[in-house]
Amino acid sequence: MSPLLATCHCGAIEIAVDAAPVEVTECNCSLCRRYGVVWAYFEAEQLGLPDASLTVTYAWNGRHVDFHRCRTCGCVTHWMPRDASRTRRGLNARLLPPDVMAAARLRHKDGAGSGEYLD
Repeated sequence: MSPLLATCHCGAIEIAVDAAPVEVTECNCSLCRRYGVVWAYFEAEQLGLPDASLTVTYAWNGRHVDFHRCRTCGCVTHWMPRDASRTRRGLNARLLPPDVMAAARLRHKDGAGSGEYLD
């Protein structure tokens, strides 16, 4: 079975995923709600990430994670922690085929407040 591919709008970014996410998360923090992303979380070895030269990054207030977006079309693609000991990564699930995202359970996270899941 070949891996799933998450792709940006222009196709410059392809991120291989070894399995479809069972669950995806919509966060209401000030950044995620503006990006309009839905995150699927994976361990580092589960993702085939693109060459870093294909993306530009943003880290809110220089903090804990770098948010990557396609250098060409601007789609937010993924986030990576700055601390190398953290192995979890976030993939923008909206870049996966629509049927893959539709099959996953959608969770809502109160990233703007408690940090807890609301459902």
